[in-house]
Amino acid sequence: MKYLIVGLGNIGQEYADTRHNIGFMVADELVREFRAGYSTLKYAFYSEFKHKGRTVHVIKPTTYMNLSGKAVNYWMNELKIPLANVLVVVDDLAIPFGSIRIKPKGSAAGHNGLKNIEALCGGQQYPRLRFGIGDHYPKGRQIDYVLGPFDKEEQLELPSLIQHAVDAIKSFVSVGLELTMTNFNK
Repeated sequence: MKYLIVGLGNIGQEYADTRHNIGFMVADELVREFRAGYSTLKYAFYSEFKHKGRTVHVIKPTTYMNLSGKAVNYWMNELKIPLANVLVVVDDLAIPFGSIRIKPKGSAAGHNGLKNIEALCGGQQYPRLRFGIGDHYPKGRQIDYVLGPFDKEEQLELPSLIQHAVDAIKSFVSVGLELTMTNFNK
């Protein structure tokens, strides 16, 4: 069994610790935990390791968020991984900070990275782990909020919240989507 874990974010130091890059942060912690590293390959930073007899491929698209589908489509086809075994890790404004929701499918909910994945990978039928970043921004300041850093209190909580998301990914790979949803969607 092979799995593709996709952490969404934007490349470049100016985006490194922003809310929009939580997918990259979760992917980095997953790769670090398995003592793997990244290679810069076509459309993505790429890593691979084994977990409970399964091969886990991790990508961080280098296409920028709004063109993430290009990398996801390429790597799904290159590695011959079915959409059901792809898990996209993404920031979500509609979920309170620190909460995660794992879903088997769903709409892009205005997220341009997810819209592009839908357009290039055959619709909304792929699992996703939505990491809540909250919606504590003034009207009209959504872009500044998602492209801004986590505040000081949030930064203190981030390591344990990222680890929780990593644990959910390991569960997805080892026991499947349904049981992972039962155990992590609280």
